[in-house]
Amino acid sequence: MSEAPRAPGAMRNGLGRSGSGDSPLYGALDLGTNNCRLLIATPAGRSFRVVEAYSRIVRLGEGLTQSGRLSEAAMERALAALKVSAEKVRRRRVIKLKAIATQACRMAENGQEFIDRVAEETGLRLQIISPREEAQLSVAGCLNLLDRGADAALVVDVGGGSTELSWVDLKAGGLPPDLTRFAPGRLPIRAWLSIPIGVVTLAERFPEGEAATEGWFRAMVETVKAELAAFRRADPLREVFDADRAHLIGTSGAITSLAGMHLGLRRYDRSRVDGIWMTREECDAAAGLLLNLSPRERADQPCIGPDRADLVLAGAAILQAVQELWPCTRVRVADRGLREGILMSLMSPDGGARRRRRRRNRRASPAPQAEAAE
Repeated sequence: MSEAPRAPGAMRNGLGRSGSGDSPLYGALDLGTNNCRLLIATPAGRSFRVVEAYSRIVRLGEGLTQSGRLSEAAMERALAALKVSAEKVRRRRVIKLKAIATQACRMAENGQEFIDRVAEETGLRLQIISPREEAQLSVAGCLNLLDRGADAALVVDVGGGSTELSWVDLKAGGLPPDLTRFAPGRLPIRAWLSIPIGVVTLAERFPEGEAATEGWFRAMVETVKAELAAFRRADPLREVFDADRAHLIGTSGAITSLAGMHLGLRRYDRSRVDGIWMTREECDAAAGLLLNLSPRERADQPCIGPDRADLVLAGAAILQAVQELWPCTRVRVADRGLREGILMSLMSPDGGARRRRRRRNRRASPAPQAEAAE
C-alpha cells in the first residue's frame, strides 16, 4: 500500500498562517448538499500551498427530496458557515475566489432565491455549476492520484445530493504535468455521468431504523445500480476494466471514513488517508464492519462521528454499486476533489487563457469529450 503523495491540495505545512511576503492568495468555496468547504492557497512552484482550510457539515439538502425546497433551518445552517467563510476570505485578502453551489441548489425550487440571499448577507456570489463542470473539477482535483501506468481510471465523486462519475482515458494523452499546463475542459475524460443520488438523498430514501441489515444495505446498492446500468457511453472502456487495467478513485467524506475504518485510526489523519490504495476486498470488509455497528457505535468511531453516522453506509453502498458494475481490484482514496480542482483552475495561466478563448468562441467550439445521459 503506497504512501499518500505530496500533491496539489496536500501541502498543508502553512495551514493557519497567512501567505509569506506578497504571495497572492486564491480561494475555493464549495457549498454542497451536505458540506460547506473552503480552501485558501498560494501558488508554490508547480503546485500550491494551502494557507487555510475550513469545513462544516450544514446538510443544506436535508428534506429536499420530499419538499422540493431548501428548508429555513438548512439555509440558516449554511448561511452561518458561509459567513465564517466570507470573513476568512476577507481577512486573508484573497485576490481571486470561485464560490460554487452544487446539487441542492440545482434541485431546489428556491435555489436561486437562496443564492441571492447569500450574496446579500455575506457578499459571496455563489455560482450554481453544472454537473459537467462538477465532474471536470473533481477529476482535476485528483490528477496527482491517477496511476499513469494504468490504461484508464474511474473517478467517483460521492456528494450529498448527487454522484459524479468520470471515465478517464489515461492512454489518450492530455494529462497536464502540473497546474501551469492545466485547463479542466481539456482533460481526457472519455465519458461522464451524474446521477441524482448522494449520501443524503439515499439515506433519506432508506431510513435505517434501529439497526442496519444486509437486506437494507443491499436495497441501497441495487437502487444505485439501477441508475448506473443504463449508461452506455463508457462502454468503449469496458474491455480495459474487464482486463483489470483500470482503477477507481473515490472522493467523498464517506469513502475517506471507510478508509479510516480500514486503517483502524484512533483519530482521522488526512496524511494517512489521502492517496492510499485499497483493494475491492478491503472496501467490502470495511463496509461489513460498519454494518455490524449500531448507529450509536458508528457515531463513536473517530473517523465517522455523529454528523456522518447515518450517511457513511449510504456512501459505502454507492461505492459498492460502482464496483459491481465497473469492477477494479484497486481503489485509490482521495481526501480532495472540487476545491483543489477550482484552485488549479484559478491559478493556471494556461487554463485562464483557454477559458477566455472559449468565452470568445463559445459558438464555434467543438463539443467536449465528456458526455452524460440525462
